[in-house]
Amino acid sequence: MKKLFANRVLNNDTSDLDEIFKNSANPENISFAGGFPDQHLFPDNDLKQAYRDAIEHDGQGIFQYSSTQGLLALRQKIADRMLTHADVQVSADNVMMTQGGQQAIDLVAKLLLNHGDAMVVEGPTYMGALAAFDTYEPTYYEIPVDDNGMNIRQLRKTLKAHPEIKLIYTIPDFHNPTGTTMSAKRRQALVSLANQYDVIILEDSPYRDLRYSGQNIPAIKHYDTEGRVIFISSFSKILSPALRTGWIVADDTIMHELIGLKSAIDVQSPNVTLAAINSYLDSHDIDEHIATISASYQIKRDAMLTALDQYFPQNVHYTRPNGGFFIWVTLPEGVDAKDLLNDVVLPQAHVAYVPAACQFASRKVKNGFRLNFTNLDTATITEGIERLGHILQPAPMIVPATSFAPQF
Repeated sequence: MKKLFANRVLNNDTSDLDEIFKNSANPENISFAGGFPDQHLFPDNDLKQAYRDAIEHDGQGIFQYSSTQGLLALRQKIADRMLTHADVQVSADNVMMTQGGQQAIDLVAKLLLNHGDAMVVEGPTYMGALAAFDTYEPTYYEIPVDDNGMNIRQLRKTLKAHPEIKLIYTIPDFHNPTGTTMSAKRRQALVSLANQYDVIILEDSPYRDLRYSGQNIPAIKHYDTEGRVIFISSFSKILSPALRTGWIVADDTIMHELIGLKSAIDVQSPNVTLAAINSYLDSHDIDEHIATISASYQIKRDAMLTALDQYFPQNVHYTRPNGGFFIWVTLPEGVDAKDLLNDVVLPQAHVAYVPAACQFASRKVKNGFRLNFTNLDTATITEGIERLGHILQPAPMIVPATSFAPQF
């Protein structure tokens, strides 16, 4: 039967994502693999009440078909938040609700990418985005990431050499998987290059509100002068991933086409959920909730960094993020993090992480892995890092190059 499947399905390997969820679900493992928020911080009672209030307020109409773009009142709240939290001025007409950030990525890919079309991704990048893009069979150009985000010098060379590039995908705020943040200078330079080479920028920013230290930086969309930056985010990391509610912010021409594409896929996002989120935002200060979870996540981040400092060998490098969910670990050249995980770490230490290869479009970089610090309590984080450090200590490793030195 598989001979009937399209090539985009046969060539799209999602086994790495499946493995992550399997390892995370195994109770024998301490899993740093999944990018999960702490479920103990979900405002479950407030969300229950929000659903009740929305249904009572809207009556039977809440169960009817509604706008593809999503509930106007909620879109207006997001437009207002874009101004206060991202320095981006848009109207509700420039916002569309989606089924999580994942659908937003897929819609933009569907809008722009034909088979073989050229696009830029960071190396490493969010593996879920690669899974979405892979369906459209693009030609990838990979740009390295350092402590200040995407390497703009390398991007400039790549765009000059390949003017056919149509799309640049970036996670500028507390990057998945490295945790790094793109500097304001690079954001401005990125927009300038996009204007020069007629490229669309997809700015994926689900972690933006989760800053634990340092100063906020305006979104890339803030610097957009020609309507070529598409901004996406979601409630998954700041409220609950089960809501499956994200949003796209785009200028009129792009938004018109995205609405048509979403209408063809699922008609609309669930109106009951959108109304419940809107009711929650009417009754609660979401910034207070974000401050609460951020305080907890900062403690967890600090616990992981302290454990890494104590238990990891000196020739293993790791990032020190100012926010978000993740820390990126770089092993010496020649060490395959996936083989290490499967052959040693899981069977001996019962610790799970996400190996490097599936987070690079090239699949060629293997000496690194992603750690999540938000899902577990501090004692478990410390124990897991100690176990992992014990495995890494005796390995005959060489000192690696400083892979995250600024290269603007």
